[in-house]
Amino acid sequence: MAKAKKALSPEHRIELLNELASRFDKNMLRHKGLKWANVAATLEMEPEKLWSLSEMERTGGEPDVVGFDKTTGEYIFFDCSAESPKGRRSLCFDRAAWETRKEHKPESDAETIAKAMGVEILTEGQYHDLQQLGEFDLKTSSWVQTPDDVRSLGGALFCDRRFGRVFTYHNGAESYYGARGFRGMLRV
Repeated sequence: MAKAKKALSPEHRIELLNELASRFDKNMLRHKGLKWANVAATLEMEPEKLWSLSEMERTGGEPDVVGFDKTTGEYIFFDCSAESPKGRRSLCFDRAAWETRKEHKPESDAETIAKAMGVEILTEGQYHDLQQLGEFDLKTSSWVQTPDDVRSLGGALFCDRRFGRVFTYHNGAESYYGARGFRGMLRV
């Protein structure tokens, strides 16, 4: 049953592949030296990963190829929407933080949604790598993976771009804001 949920209809698969191909062609600086035909062939062999890309797209992430790992042979996709994905905002950092809220709980938390989508939340380093490809989160911010020592003290990290610089901040992991979401990463 779980596998059926993660399968796209043939029409949706074609529509998504066309959208990804169009984005790939419009943003060649994000993936110099890579060819869409090779990416598409890999995606065709990975229906669950294609489903994850569909979820990234559905929630406003505008996923695009940002690299190729020669060691593993995997293409790397990041959410490349100008602002933190609209369909993934107003979330606590993780389930533990969500559970500590006594009232005004948000719908969910970033880690739970990322796991359900089959993606990983960007690390701080990956977030900085993304910012080398353009200017993102000029009005919003995005949760990033948080080191255990920070999380054990109740905190979580998020990043944004302001004043021509990329900043990393901290907040209580249970906090949530309408302008803060998370960006995902997927290896295919």
